[in-house]
Amino acid sequence: MLTERQLEIVLSVVYEYIQSGEPAGSRTISKKYLRGSSPATIRNEMSDLEEMGYFFQPHTSAGRLPTSKAYRLYVDSIMQRRRSAPAETEQWKKEIREQRQGVDAILAYVSQLLGKATNCVGVAALSALEEVQIQRVNFVRLGGSTVLVLIVLEGGLVHHANLQLPCEISQDNLDELARKISAVACGHPWGQVRDALFTYVLDGLERVWDICREALVQMDAILNRRSSRLFVGGAQHILNLPDFQDIGKFQTVLSLLEQEQALADMVERYSIKQGVSVTIGEEISEEMKECSLVLVPASGYGRRTILGLIGPLRMDYEKSISILETIAEDLDDSLVN
Repeated sequence: MLTERQLEIVLSVVYEYIQSGEPAGSRTISKKYLRGSSPATIRNEMSDLEEMGYFFQPHTSAGRLPTSKAYRLYVDSIMQRRRSAPAETEQWKKEIREQRQGVDAILAYVSQLLGKATNCVGVAALSALEEVQIQRVNFVRLGGSTVLVLIVLEGGLVHHANLQLPCEISQDNLDELARKISAVACGHPWGQVRDALFTYVLDGLERVWDICREALVQMDAILNRRSSRLFVGGAQHILNLPDFQDIGKFQTVLSLLEQEQALADMVERYSIKQGVSVTIGEEISEEMKECSLVLVPASGYGRRTILGLIGPLRMDYEKSISILETIAEDLDDSLVN
C-alpha cells in the first residue's frame, strides 16, 4: 500500500515524463510538484518505489522512468477526474458531419482524425453483426433454388445476399418464413434469438422445414461473419514521437497493423460495453509491451462502434481519452443522419 506521498511521487514522475520525455529526477519533482518535500526525501522515496516496481533507471546517474505499473496507477487516477472537451471539439464535429458518403467514409475519416490529433494510430471498428437488432427480413425468389435475402438492421442499414437452398420453395412460403423471423427477431440482438428461431419457424412450415432451416443457417453465417469494416489511420504520425524513433518499436506496430484479423481480435478483446478501456504494455502482450491501447465504445446503424488509439506507453492519456470520448459522443448522430 502506497503512502500519500509515494502516490504523489508516482503520479508526478509519470506526468513529468509524459510532458517532457526525459527521466524525472528528485530535484525536478521537488521543485515542480512536491514543494513541501526536499530532494533528498523524494530521492529516498523514489528508490523505494523502484524496488516496488514503479520506476527504473536507464543508467545510474539518470532520473527515474515509469514502468507499466506506474502508468496503470496514473491512468486509474485520471479516470476518477472530470475531463474537459478539447478546444477543437466543435470543428471536429463539423468535419465529421460533413462526411456524407456513409458509415465507411465517416469511420475512415475519424480514424485519420484521431491519428492526426494525437500522433497515435487511430482505430475505428464495427463490432460483430450478431450484436445488432433486426428490424425486418425479406426473401425474394430469384429462380430455381436461389433466393435473395434482405436484412434490415436497426438504424436502416441493409445487408443482402443470395442464398442457395436445397431445392425450390414458393414465394408464399418465403413470405411466411420472413414474417416469423421478423416477429421473433425484431428489437432483439440476433445472438439472443437465433436458437429460438430454429424451433419457432417449424410451426406451420413442417413441409419445407429443411429448406427453411438452411435459409436460417445461411442467414446466421451472414450475421456472425466478423465485420471487415476496420479502419486504421495516422500510422505515419507515430514517427513524430521520440518513443518510436527506435525502428524496432515502430516495426512492431506496423506488423500489427498489417494483420487485420489480429488487430480486430485485439480491439474486440480489450473493448468494454461501456466507458473507457485502457490496456497498458504487458497487459496487451509481450510483443506490445512498449505500447498502450485506449478504446471507447459508441454506436450507430444499430451496431456497436469502437474508437481507439494505439500509442506509446508515454501516451498523453488524459488528452487521448478526452478526444476519444468527445468524438464518440457525437458519433451516434453522425452515423444515423
